[in-house]
Amino acid sequence: MSNSSSMPQFLLLAFSERRELQLLHFWLFLAISLAALLANGLILSAVACDHHLHTPMGFFLLNLSLTDLGCICTTVPKAMHNSLWGTTTISYKGCAAQVFFFFFFMSAEYFLLTIMCYDRYVAICKPLHYGTLLGSRACAHMAAAAWAAGFLNALLHTTNTFSLPLCQGNALGQFFCEVPPILKLSCSHSGYLREIGLIVVSACVIFCCFVYIVFSYVQIFRAVLRIPSQQGRHKAFSTCLPHLVVVSIVTSTATFAYLKPPSISSPSLDLIVSVLYSVVPPALNPFIYSLRNKELKDALRKLMTGCFSGAIKCLFSGV
Repeated sequence: MSNSSSMPQFLLLAFSERRELQLLHFWLFLAISLAALLANGLILSAVACDHHLHTPMGFFLLNLSLTDLGCICTTVPKAMHNSLWGTTTISYKGCAAQVFFFFFFMSAEYFLLTIMCYDRYVAICKPLHYGTLLGSRACAHMAAAAWAAGFLNALLHTTNTFSLPLCQGNALGQFFCEVPPILKLSCSHSGYLREIGLIVVSACVIFCCFVYIVFSYVQIFRAVLRIPSQQGRHKAFSTCLPHLVVVSIVTSTATFAYLKPPSISSPSLDLIVSVLYSVVPPALNPFIYSLRNKELKDALRKLMTGCFSGAIKCLFSGV
């Protein structure tokens, strides 16, 4: 048996054995991470600097951007490093940290998406109660609950997974550390079943959140269809439908990755599915949830104009 004292490192899955494809994966992940960092950084700056965005939705967008940055920074840099240098190793402690932070940010993000759906539901279906139901204290409590639930979920899964004795080698068959590949290396039947039980509980919580999101959007769509203005209906649908699509992708792919039978597992399938729920949503969220917002776009335009004007002044003052 192997444990934390005798398992120095894990072997991650290489995207390809060919050097040209490894470099292609590096540049692709670099472009995705830079786009995510830039978009989320702009959103954080705009929400923090513009008082017009100090609203419940602006507050939740700020928290969502933080989780997106956390997700990207947890998985992508190590994958880029391995592709660039042609390595596949990650230390035991690094793997444990990756599992913890990935669970933490992904769980918090999903709970925040559920809260943001509630915000849209109240704003469209119960506009007269918006100020009462989503006051500053209520928003702070909901955001804190999302972060705390994410932390607890990550702590439970990480401590249980890395307390298991491992005796099936150290090759994970995935481009970052996550629980299912590590469970395949375990030789403790009781510990394995305990972690599977935790995964099932987490899946039930996610499913309940997803059902609530779908139910809320059904109510929102019913209210939107009563809007006499065709432009108003189009605006509401163009905002809500992408939200529902992204949540559906995250829910279906993550559930499939963690609950699929081992018989249908393959490296290429696992790789595609993991990219769909770990890399794509954090990179797309800024464009779907934030940059489609008119107030936020105006704030970003002002912020970028101010930065550009400041840079021009500094340039000419230096001359």
